[in-house]
Amino acid sequence: MHDKTKSDRHDSVLFDEAINALSITSNGIYVDATLGRGGHTQGILDSLGKSGKVIGFDQDLDAIKYAEKNLIDSRLTLIHSNFSRLNNQLEQLNLMGEVDGILLDLGISSPQIDNPERGFSFNKDGALDMRMDQSQKMTAALWLRESSEKEIADALYQFGEEKRSRIIASTIKEYQKNKSIDSTLELAELIKTLVKPGKNKHPATRSFQAIRIAINDELKMLSETLDQSINALKKNGRLAVITFHSIEDRIVKQFIHKHTRPKQLPKGLPIISNNSHHLPLKDLGKIKPSSDEVRINRRSRSAILRIVEKC
Repeated sequence: MHDKTKSDRHDSVLFDEAINALSITSNGIYVDATLGRGGHTQGILDSLGKSGKVIGFDQDLDAIKYAEKNLIDSRLTLIHSNFSRLNNQLEQLNLMGEVDGILLDLGISSPQIDNPERGFSFNKDGALDMRMDQSQKMTAALWLRESSEKEIADALYQFGEEKRSRIIASTIKEYQKNKSIDSTLELAELIKTLVKPGKNKHPATRSFQAIRIAINDELKMLSETLDQSINALKKNGRLAVITFHSIEDRIVKQFIHKHTRPKQLPKGLPIISNNSHHLPLKDLGKIKPSSDEVRINRRSRSAILRIVEKC
């Protein structure tokens, strides 16, 4: 699990790089699609003039409430919603195709990890919850109860790249014959008996990541949001995405390849015209944290920032 932001900007991973990637103009309109504790949001506001605007999205009500108290700024509009409703919300604000920059920071925020009641941490005991949006019904405990052994194994393998997914799933189902798994430490301890700890990695890291992704439908939401970003942006608008694990980064990379590279035609077909100018995006490359940042904040070590510009 990874730190996304605290109120102090220095805890936002790749803070300066992300703000620079947006190439902020004084009167621009920007979307921070992952508000968290508002580190990046404040950074964007600090770079804007009086007529600039920021729209901050978060599905976590705690993040919205925090921003209402701590980020009081007439240029900021707060929206309690998953970022997959990006275009729907922008249409309501009459801002479709008017956005100069969109930032997605896909890490989990410190307050989510640090609060045991949210159920994201395998180091602190709490209810096995893991909901990003507390208004949804499906918790991690409920998902483990209702899912079949195969469904659990598939999720652990696909979303956590957990090699011991089958044995973990079968052990969970066997355990549940006598008792439901309702707490974070109960699940973490069970996994600990089956998985060897990795270097700097708790044995339950991959499983907790996978369950969190599954119950919040994170990968589907990410894909939908990336697709929507193209119509949301104006010409020369930028999209900056910070990922923390290879599964998310693969989705972002595939999205960028799809919209920045000409389709390969079958061999032998005559090339009628060069269609590359029809591609909607331009790839501006990727940035990784400096060795200094990794030393100061170990959670940044797997972060990758990818940037594209609308043509």
